[in-house]
Amino acid sequence: MDEEVKQEWTNLMKRLEVQFGEGIEIEGILILIGTQELGKGYKKFTKDEKLDVLHIALCTLLEPFGYYTFAGRDADGWPHWDAVTTLPPLRPGEQKGLVIRAILDYFKAME
Repeated sequence: MDEEVKQEWTNLMKRLEVQFGEGIEIEGILILIGTQELGKGYKKFTKDEKLDVLHIALCTLLEPFGYYTFAGRDADGWPHWDAVTTLPPLRPGEQKGLVIRAILDYFKAME
């Protein structure tokens, strides 16, 4: 990550910690994004639902990069995507960097 991205990430984390408390991590941010995109408000999710919410977040975040395209919502209102292309093999640090960049882009688009 370059210095500009690190600074943007630090600033976003500070904003989120004010709103949601200290110690928020990437998985928590993904749950927030997935819950927002699901559009059903906050609720207690089962373990399987949490995985689905994480999937919603990742598809939402990676759609602008061309990896997914929105396919629509099912009868229960859950969003679905079609894979357009597979992610290239990424080392763990590269995966985290991609997710951080996508999260930053997501929050910039919401401003």
